[in-house]
Amino acid sequence: MARRQFLGTLTGGFVVGGLGTFTHGEAAEHLRANQMRVLTVFLSGGVSQLETWDPKPKTDTGGPFRAIPTAVPGIHISELLPHTAQHMDKLSLIRSINTKNGDHGKGKYQMLHGRNRMPGIDNPHLGAVLAKGLERPNSGLPGFIRVQAGGRGNDSAYLGPRYSSIGVNGAPPPNSARVASLSAEIDKSRQDLRRRANSRFMSTRRTAETDAYTQTYEQALQLMEKRDVFDVNLEPAKEHERYGTKVDFGRQCLIARRLLENDVPFVQISHTNYDTHNENFNFHLEQMGEFDRPFSTLISDLHERGLMKSTLVVVMSEFGRTPRINARYGRDHWGSAWSICLGGAKVQPGAVIGKTNENGTQVIDREVDHGHLFHTYLSAVGLESTSHFNIAGREVPLADPSRSAISELIS
Repeated sequence: MARRQFLGTLTGGFVVGGLGTFTHGEAAEHLRANQMRVLTVFLSGGVSQLETWDPKPKTDTGGPFRAIPTAVPGIHISELLPHTAQHMDKLSLIRSINTKNGDHGKGKYQMLHGRNRMPGIDNPHLGAVLAKGLERPNSGLPGFIRVQAGGRGNDSAYLGPRYSSIGVNGAPPPNSARVASLSAEIDKSRQDLRRRANSRFMSTRRTAETDAYTQTYEQALQLMEKRDVFDVNLEPAKEHERYGTKVDFGRQCLIARRLLENDVPFVQISHTNYDTHNENFNFHLEQMGEFDRPFSTLISDLHERGLMKSTLVVVMSEFGRTPRINARYGRDHWGSAWSICLGGAKVQPGAVIGKTNENGTQVIDREVDHGHLFHTYLSAVGLESTSHFNIAGREVPLADPSRSAISELIS
């Protein structure tokens, strides 16, 4: 992707409206002072809650794996996550999700948009909402970055392309360096001339379009200065070894740390191949092995560097897996009683919200769905989730107004 294309999503459209109350007054000052940010880890395919966050050993649905103690007395998770277990004092679990859905596409939409997919209605991705809500006005970096997948996203809906996602892969954007034949002094003279011409033109013919183009150029210059932020190869060899970057997920975690340290508001990484209709246990043994060490290393680093207080981390999937084990030793799609893990920012550490019954077939306490989760993510970074976007004079709720945050989880 060329630099111009990369930057096109930053300012390629008009700034569509503004936020509601939380961008003003004390709330806005709080956000600016705390520089909150979000990392989502999407386990694509539907990770099993029974082989991760809500094990049921010695039951007819529990499978072969044990539950192990964690850093929080009384909280046990699957033995497939021994490294993560050591950091549960920094994380929390929600074990009572019922999204009433078993479709991959619809489930992913629910979890990343906070609403059910409806024909003719396009809602912004969680990353776009947070890129706008947590926007750094003077930053030259994109607000919503997907690690691994390249190209530009089309996922900001009515918020406009400024807040759509950008895909990066651990290298600087192509063509983002000043050409060798152009000295810094000459380049500065060119930019000064451009600014004077812009200023003269805009003194009499200023429009939203000219503002957008002007901002594009200025952000291009800022990005050129920060292109090294995207280059994970600048990390020392010992960091690559700690994260195990020979495995793709380890590399993604190290890139994510680099982006979060450089104050990108929303970063999304992913780990795939959890659609285990066959050989569920062998697959989870392998997949959790890839996930556990890099993820726990990332949590440890964010904590030691003081970033967990300002960074919400959410490990999610589109749904869970059936408690019933099928004839192929697999588990099928299951949205009725499943779990996620989250922590950091304003999330109470070491908490468990909700409960399933003895063999995990149904929620028996504090049932929640994707709407509650979406509100909770926004609240955890200090946004007023019941507020509205002002889109060309029309108020649009940030999150599903029929739901609310899981208030007992927020400090």
